[in-house]
Amino acid sequence: MENGTIEQLQKKATLLRRDIVEMITAAASGHPGGSLSAADLITALYFKLLRHKPSDPEWADRDRFILSKGHGAPALYAALARTGYFPVEALKTLRKLGSPLQGHPEKGKLAGVEASTGSLGQGVSIGAGMALAGRLDRKDYRVYVLMGDGEANEGQVWEAAMFAAHYKIDHLTVILDCNRQQLDGWTTEILDIEPLADKWRAFGWHVIDFNGHDFGQILNAFDEAQRTVGKPTLLLARTIKGKGVSFMENNLEFHGVAPTTDQLQASLKELDR
Repeated sequence: MENGTIEQLQKKATLLRRDIVEMITAAASGHPGGSLSAADLITALYFKLLRHKPSDPEWADRDRFILSKGHGAPALYAALARTGYFPVEALKTLRKLGSPLQGHPEKGKLAGVEASTGSLGQGVSIGAGMALAGRLDRKDYRVYVLMGDGEANEGQVWEAAMFAAHYKIDHLTVILDCNRQQLDGWTTEILDIEPLADKWRAFGWHVIDFNGHDFGQILNAFDEAQRTVGKPTLLLARTIKGKGVSFMENNLEFHGVAPTTDQLQASLKELDR
């Protein structure tokens, strides 16, 4: 889908959202809110931007994607299944004993997973290391890291931000899924992290602030990141937790609670409109 239109991407994002609510309901546990907020960003990456080969997951020249907010794994699993890394039917094994689709991504267990994540705050460090290794190996792949805004509370994030700017790692792009909520509250109430854009700029990053659910703005942001030279880029994606299912949107209850069977049916009905 290299030349996918915005309308095609919107349809893919809806498909991922259906997969997300279905697999989490089947598992009776998981994180729907943060998975749904990231669905459009992950759709743009996997169906338009990433240079990858689902038939050859270890292809040396592939772009790398790291889901630092590992609890959003259902969105990643849906994208991997829908691009051909594994059968779609396997999504129903989410969080089942013995399944490679655990609550957080695990490298080596599932094709397409670049790093085991879940302990928040580590993705930017991993991505910076991968990107620097690519430069040393004279490879031209790009590295993308998706993190949450609550995750920006972690000190390691800022150590990695300093490192990447110091070494001018301009083929590293960090996407910050800024849905303004974390585990059990609003980020402004738990530990206020704003002004995020100014903070990343102060650390030497090129920052692009945009609507993370508008595919026109998403694609423009990625294009600007790819053209930025001499510094890493932070994509500050303004999103809505639970996006696409009205009763989940901005509802703290759905950070880590699975929909009931009735709520699943209501979700699918709304997504099909």
